[in-house]
Amino acid sequence: MMKIHSKYCFSALLTIRQKIFKRWKTEKAPVVYDCAPDLEDKGACAVDPCEADKCFPEPRVVIIGAGMAGLSAAARLSQRGINNIVVLEAYERPGGRIHSCWLGDIVAELGSHWKPDNCFTHPVYMMSATESPPQPGIPGSEHTRGLFNRIVTGKMPFPPTITAYHKFRQIEEEAAQIYCLGGNKQQGSLIHFMSMRIQQELHEYPEEQQHDAARIMFGLTHMISARYGDDTSMLCADHFGCFMNMPGGEVRVPLGLVGILAPLLRQIPEGAIRYCKPVNCIYWGTSQKSGYRATVCTTDGEEFPADYVIITVSLGVLVANSVKMFCPALPASKIDAMRCLGFGFCNKIYLEYCRPFWFWHKGNLSFKYCHELFGRCDWTRGIKAIEEVPNSKHVMCTWVVGQEAMMMEGLCDKDVAEGITDVLRFSTGNPYIPYPVTILRSHWTSDPFFRGAYSYDSYCADGTAQRALACPLPGPSDPIPPILLFAGEATIPGHLATVSGARLSGIREAERIVQLTVQFKGPPLPLAKLSVPKNLKNCEAEN
Repeated sequence: MMKIHSKYCFSALLTIRQKIFKRWKTEKAPVVYDCAPDLEDKGACAVDPCEADKCFPEPRVVIIGAGMAGLSAAARLSQRGINNIVVLEAYERPGGRIHSCWLGDIVAELGSHWKPDNCFTHPVYMMSATESPPQPGIPGSEHTRGLFNRIVTGKMPFPPTITAYHKFRQIEEEAAQIYCLGGNKQQGSLIHFMSMRIQQELHEYPEEQQHDAARIMFGLTHMISARYGDDTSMLCADHFGCFMNMPGGEVRVPLGLVGILAPLLRQIPEGAIRYCKPVNCIYWGTSQKSGYRATVCTTDGEEFPADYVIITVSLGVLVANSVKMFCPALPASKIDAMRCLGFGFCNKIYLEYCRPFWFWHKGNLSFKYCHELFGRCDWTRGIKAIEEVPNSKHVMCTWVVGQEAMMMEGLCDKDVAEGITDVLRFSTGNPYIPYPVTILRSHWTSDPFFRGAYSYDSYCADGTAQRALACPLPGPSDPIPPILLFAGEATIPGHLATVSGARLSGIREAERIVQLTVQFKGPPLPLAKLSVPKNLKNCEAEN
C-alpha cells in the first residue's frame, strides 16, 4: 500500500510540474483551472498533498483572540488555502499574553517569558531565527559568581550548596516519576510530598549543614509556585510529571517574544484581524437563516457569521463568561473540565535604577524566597523571586504570585516601589538601597480579557481535563459537524502555560477545519438540513 501511495503522489506531482511548465512556456495561453471556472469567486482551499488539483469552496472561519493560538490557527488556515477568515481581538494589539515592552536597556516581558537555555531545535525560536533578513543574535548572559547566598552573612559553604541542589533535583524527579508510573497514588499536594522527602534527606547532613541545605531545598521548592502562578499546596503530586518540555527548552527571541508574531502576521490575509472587538456572545447552531451555522456578536453590535468558530480566550475568561458567552450554553463536560484545571495569578514587576546598586556587593543579586517573607502582612508575602535581568546593568525583575499578585494590582506605583525596596533592604541588610526611577508591571489578574496568567494541573487534571476542554462542539459522536473549536495553552496536555503549547493547539484546530473541508468538499451542510438537537431549537425559540 505504501508503494502504491508513493507512486500515486509522485504521479500527481509530475502532472502538476508538467502543467506549470506548459503555462510558463505559453504565456499568452489562458489559465485553466480544473476544479471550477469561478474559482476566484468561490475560493480554493484544503489542497490534498497527493491531489493538488482538488480544491473546494472556502468555509467561513471566525477566530476569537489574536494571541499565539489564534494567530497560529489563522496562519495555518491561510497556508492551506482558507483565507475566508476573521480574527476578533479585544485589544488594540496582537499577542495576547505575549507582551514585550522596552524599559531602559532591555525588553521587558510582562507576560510570557524566556529562559537562557536556547537551542535551535525549538520551534518558536526557529520561527523567529529563519526570518529574512536574519535578526542579530543575543549576547550570552554573565555567569553569577557562587550558587547560593545567605541573606546577610554572604556565601554558603560550597559542599552543602552542591549536594542540596542535586538532592532537590532528585526529589523533583521522584515527583515526576509518580505520574510516569500511573499516578493516582493519592500522594497529596506537591508541597506536602516534597517537604516530606526534604525532611528525610536533611537527616543525612551533618548538623552544622542542615540549616543551609534546608534553605536551599525549600527555596527551590517554592520557586515552583512562580512557575504555576499559585500556591504549591494547590498542585497535585500525582500529576507533576505530566508536563513535557519542547525540544530545545525555552528560548529568548531578539527584540522580545513579540518578535515571533511577525512571521505569523505576514501569513494572515490583510484586514483579517479586527482589533478592539470584544466578543459579547456566540450563537452556534441558531442562525440558519443567514446560511451559516454560527454568529459571533461583538460588544459594539457587529455580527460575524461563521461555519466554524475557533475560541482561543484564556481559561480565566472561559470560566468567568461561559454562562453568558455561549448560546446554547456549554455542556456539563466543558464546565467540569474548566473546574479541574487551575488558573494561576502571576505578575512581574520591572524596576529600573540609575545605577546598578547590586554591584556594590559581592556578585549579582538573585533572591529566591521561601519562608523569609511569610511573616509579612502585606502583598510582599507573594514575592517569590527578585533577580537581575540578564544582559542588563540597570533593571531588576520581581515575581509575585497567588492572591498577593491580585492585591499588588490595586496599589499605586509608589506603594509597589516602597514595598519591594523594603524587601531588598531586609534581604541584603543594606538600609541605603535606593528607590527605582521607573517601574513597569503587569496586571493580568484584574484584566477582564485575561483574568489570570496561565493554567496548571490541579488535583483532578491528568490530561483528561485538557482533552475534554479541547473537544469540539458538537462532539465526534453527534450527527452535526463541529461548530465550536477550542484552542489555547489550557487545551493541550503536557504543554500548559507555554507559548509552544498555544501554538500547537492553534495548528491542531486549523488542521481539523482543513480535514472537515476535505470531508465535506467545502463548508459543512447548513444546520437546517440536519437534525437539530432540542436544546438548539429551544435557544432559537427564545431569541
